[in-house]
Amino acid sequence: MKNFSSEFFIIIISSIIVLSYLFSILSRYIRIPSVLLLLFAGIGAKIAADYYGVELVFPAHLTEILGSVGLIMIVLEAGLDLKLNRDKLKLIRNSFFAALVIFAISVAGIAAVLHYWLHDDMIKCIVYAIPLSIMSSSIVIPSLHHLTEAKKEFLVYEASFSDIIGILAFNYFIGGEILSGKAVGIFFLNILLAIFLSLIFSIILFVIITKSKLNIRFFLIFALLLILYEGGKLLGLPSLIIILIFGLLMNNWALVKIRRINVLFPTEKVEETTTLLHSLTAESSFLIRTFFFILFGFSIDIKAALQSEVVIIGSAIVLVLFVARFLYLRFFLKESVYPEVMFIPRGLITILLFYKIPDTFQLQTFNGGILFFVVLLSSLIMMLGMIFYKKGPDEIAEQT
Repeated sequence: MKNFSSEFFIIIISSIIVLSYLFSILSRYIRIPSVLLLLFAGIGAKIAADYYGVELVFPAHLTEILGSVGLIMIVLEAGLDLKLNRDKLKLIRNSFFAALVIFAISVAGIAAVLHYWLHDDMIKCIVYAIPLSIMSSSIVIPSLHHLTEAKKEFLVYEASFSDIIGILAFNYFIGGEILSGKAVGIFFLNILLAIFLSLIFSIILFVIITKSKLNIRFFLIFALLLILYEGGKLLGLPSLIIILIFGLLMNNWALVKIRRINVLFPTEKVEETTTLLHSLTAESSFLIRTFFFILFGFSIDIKAALQSEVVIIGSAIVLVLFVARFLYLRFFLKESVYPEVMFIPRGLITILLFYKIPDTFQLQTFNGGILFFVVLLSSLIMMLGMIFYKKGPDEIAEQT
């Protein structure tokens, strides 16, 4: 790696942030997701570096660390985005079952494709299929500007549920025993324990938020969330549930009707802090997402992603994702399927979980280019859906 001066390095980092901001503005007009533009920028930087003979080497775990931090921010941001009330019960139910059923069909279909093509153990194929079946909230949520409010809400809830369901399923399948009653019991016990801990931890955070005299609170909370997330993983707990419930409590504090708690934590104070926390979380997510997708784009080997085997398997996987989504939206939800059917992007969580597949579950014949191909093609399909989507007269009337 060539030696760069600290001044040049700071200019490069700052320029990437400015570029990402410009991409966010541009994406509203050209309807191409900003993260896809970041991916292309990373790929372009890799091509330019190879052309000019510049060797850039990044720490092996840098992308994984950024992904872990980004995952926490995305789940927290999702919790802070989700408003719970009786009027939304149908929406929440529909989006949850959409996420669950489409995820299950996708896992079964992708595992079958991998098992047929690679002739490997079915359980290992399922472990690989799980990350590929998770809708990317890091790509979906920032790309909803042109949709109606109803479509936006449905996709925000669905993407958030898809993240949580996928992560829980992944942790379950890599945990060892799978089909035993003991394993299932421990799995659900861990979920209940995580929910209980989330309530305790939320109270501690509320004390910090509402009683602290210091203005410096956000990064203290964020540090505690990181400790909780990583500590929970070490204990085998679904830590993201804790973070999601904390976000949901913050954003729906008005639903808590216990007088003693309301005296300790006034609704006005919690809502004021929620607004600040939401803003800071969005800013932090933007920063982490920027560098994660730039680095991921830089790491993509275009030649490997265009090999015939990669194209065939990757295309079959994307077809499974598309068909599973179309069948559920068309025949079970029985509502408008466009452009929702095009929202099949795979991104941060898919990549991050691939890094976390244990050695005992590794598919030796799996070509890493398949992951790159699926991420790129699924994002391109969503991009095309957004470009060609035009609101119908009824949708325009709904927003006026």
